[in-house]
Amino acid sequence: MKLSLFCLFACITAFTYWLRQINLQHLKQHGSHVPEGFEGAIDEEKLRASTAYTLDSSRLGLWESLFDNCLLILFLFCGVLAAYDRFISGLSTSPIASAVLFFLLLTLFQVLLGAPFDLYGIFGIEARYGFNTTTPQLWVIDLVKSQAIGALLLAFLVGSVFWLIQWSTQHWWLWVWGFMGVFSLFMMFISPYVIEPLFNKYEPVTEAGLEDDIRVMMEKAGLKVGQVLQMDASRRSRHSNAYFTGIGKVKRIVLYDTLIRQMSHSEIVAVLAHEIGHWKKGHIWKRLLWAEIMALAGSWISFRLLNWQELPGLLGLPGDISLPAKMVVLGFLASLVLFPLGPISAWRSRCQEREADRFAADLTGRPQDLAAALIKMSAENLSNLFPHPLYAAFYYSHPPTVERVRQLQALVRGACYQSDKSPQVPRTQ
Repeated sequence: MKLSLFCLFACITAFTYWLRQINLQHLKQHGSHVPEGFEGAIDEEKLRASTAYTLDSSRLGLWESLFDNCLLILFLFCGVLAAYDRFISGLSTSPIASAVLFFLLLTLFQVLLGAPFDLYGIFGIEARYGFNTTTPQLWVIDLVKSQAIGALLLAFLVGSVFWLIQWSTQHWWLWVWGFMGVFSLFMMFISPYVIEPLFNKYEPVTEAGLEDDIRVMMEKAGLKVGQVLQMDASRRSRHSNAYFTGIGKVKRIVLYDTLIRQMSHSEIVAVLAHEIGHWKKGHIWKRLLWAEIMALAGSWISFRLLNWQELPGLLGLPGDISLPAKMVVLGFLASLVLFPLGPISAWRSRCQEREADRFAADLTGRPQDLAAALIKMSAENLSNLFPHPLYAAFYYSHPPTVERVRQLQALVRGACYQSDKSPQVPRTQ
């Protein structure tokens, strides 16, 4: 069975590398032609820069993936996991303390081994293409902060989960599922006010008239929001974005300061209208509900498999390894089993993104504004405009930008929307 699982892992890994290769080949073949509708915003020089940026980023990602997979093979198939498990077991006689140490040290090793790739990505590739504004000092500060916060949260979660396992040996899967669900909701409430401000500065939008335009659009959508804020994203990168954060009464809109500098008010409003579409169409709660259903099923299956004595033997490991080590084995097996479901999840997400695009067009009455915003974001971020269809089917949570722009421009040509010079009258829902 160990050999069979290794072969399955090798086949899946080789398939992902093949997808990466055909995606880059597709970009090289088509990346020199400006897509229809992108004229004026993107020229041949910008396309060459976009192609080079995508190739460099993909090469780095490939080397990092090869390194990670080699470590994974050593850890799971060459006895390192069993040795590491014995080492951790010798540090403490408490099952809960041992579990916390097991996952904390494992996470620390992953961060340290991945740091060189992160450094080269930021200070090599991102700097080469004019995106990076992070200083080495800020990078170190961010790393220390994120690891400290992550270690505290991980220790709390692991300690709580293993306490529940000891407290209810036959029904812990249900208690763990409930605890993790409550904790996730709690983090959605406090993160905007406790964790996010530790890394970025948030302040009311300073662009004259922009907040009023946003609030008018929000009222039109029938959605209340606590605050409209801008974030000092330019301290670290020139990439642009916008997002909603929090739930319930703590919802707020966050705009990157880079986005505000790059786009007109109408384009920013269109981007936010798209995000509002996710709320109004119920995508947020549907995703949460689906995630909880899958988590409940996963908890029950995990309970059954972790009690199966033959589980460690699937990878040739001794049967007396600890519960944390068994969880690592189970996580690896889950990654193999769930791999075919990835394209289904990506397809579902792309369908919701199309719904949100259409909602934004209906709400503003000007699909051309969202199309213009997408074109600008693609140009400024040097996005790959020519992904291979099969690669996009597996990995893209959003439809390719050229497809989204084409669909929005088709709406502009339709009779149901106003021209640029006509009054902005949105369609009713």
